Amino acid sequence: MLTWKEKRRVPTNIETVWKLFQPDQLHRIMPKVVGHELIEGDAGEVGSKYRQSYQEGKRVETYVVETIAHEDEEDYKYLKVTFNIGKAFNIETSYTVITKGSTESLLTYEGVNRGINWFGKLFIKLAPTSKNDQVVQEFLDRVVEEAKKEQAGS
Repeated sequence: MLTWKEKRRVPTNIETVWKLFQPDQLHRIMPKVVGHELIEGDAGEVGSKYRQSYQEGKRVETYVVETIAHEDEEDYKYLKVTFNIGKAFNIETSYTVITKGSTESLLTYEGVNRGINWFGKLFIKLAPTSKNDQVVQEFLDRVVEEAKKEQAGS
């Protein structure tokens, strides 16, 4: 099992950050996600499911992402999703955004990647944690960058 939890201050208001986590904006913070289509339920609701496609090089992997928690309050936003990739991994990720004043937010990105078959378990056991740490930091950097662009454009 591989876990992470990182926090990052974002120099924009909470609504600007939260906008980036909406289905029609995900490509901005997750550029390798090349498809994200609602297939069940209502957008932003617990139980909603999306068909998502992720491209790594020439390979495209398609899977179903389910929203398992969602809160959208004035100064607190929370989204938690789960999905399986390649019958080898179960991944849960969550994003929490809280207000830190009118011009700053705090984003917490956490998750767990579990192997669900022998290959997935072995892969996680042998994978260097530094690579996962790098992916997490790059994601947070992208959110901050896109939030700044969004705020500058509004």
